[in-house]
Amino acid sequence: MPRRGHVSRRELTPDSVYNSKLVTRFINNLMYDGKRSIGSRIFYDAIEKLAKKRKEDNPLEMFKKVIDSAKPIVEVRSKRIGGANYQVPIEVKPDRAIALAFRWILKFSRDRKEKSMADRLSAEFDEILSNSGATMKKRDEVHRMAEANKAFSHFRV
Repeated sequence: MPRRGHVSRRELTPDSVYNSKLVTRFINNLMYDGKRSIGSRIFYDAIEKLAKKRKEDNPLEMFKKVIDSAKPIVEVRSKRIGGANYQVPIEVKPDRAIALAFRWILKFSRDRKEKSMADRLSAEFDEILSNSGATMKKRDEVHRMAEANKAFSHFRV
């Protein structure tokens, strides 16, 4: 955090194919070492494979559905009160929810066994749409943790 003033957020330019800032944000998270062309090729290949498999005509809507399904609604945060640490459930802000969804999707895609990253990403998207897979398991685990600690919600920050 800066010592002086507020740092304004940079405005993202929408991607060239779907004209979506969400896609740009996902590609930025996907790429390594600033290799945008490789990251975007992986993403577009994965979306096309998924669209063919699911016989969908609008891949962008499908991608938005994937992200909405993977986003957490509540999470737990540690809060120290009177010498004890409590896991306090709090609602996730929309920006953080999207960031967590991206992080989980990419982590579990990279851990998969398929041959190319596009195949891995496509398979992970498919599992999210069918409400199974590691990403959905992680989201449910986070929700379960928040539900279990609901008694401490009065400590909310």
